[in-house]
Amino acid sequence: MKVSLQVFADRINDIMPIMIREFAKYQVNELSKGKITLPQFLILGFLEKSGEAKMSVLAHFMAVSTAAMTGTVDRLVKCGYVTRESEPQDRRVIKIKITLKGRDLIKKINSQRRQVIIDIFGKISEGDRSDYLRVLTKIEEILSRQRQ
Repeated sequence: MKVSLQVFADRINDIMPIMIREFAKYQVNELSKGKITLPQFLILGFLEKSGEAKMSVLAHFMAVSTAAMTGTVDRLVKCGYVTRESEPQDRRVIKIKITLKGRDLIKKINSQRRQVIIDIFGKISEGDRSDYLRVLTKIEEILSRQRQ
């Protein structure tokens, strides 16, 4: 079945909000309960992979100013998910490190999200899952190239 790019865009525009809403219904974690925001979750995920990062690196990752990042990090520090540490050689350089509490939160949310994905995509054939993953991977590559 051939679909024009315009019709494709319209269908994706219709489908995505429904998918987001329905996936959110399955989630019973701190993210869906509003205890942490999506930007905070993304920062914790970044720190989970990297261990620590300078404020400027986090701001670049999130495509926001360092001032905006400061407010977000302040809330994560207040909740005990990250710590702020000065560089011994240069106290102006602040590194943000994920705490054990932050790691536990990321692990819990990711485990719940993984189970939701298994529950939903378990109803789709392995071939369709492979095709879907292949397309999503291409989209990720395009978005990564555009970001750089």
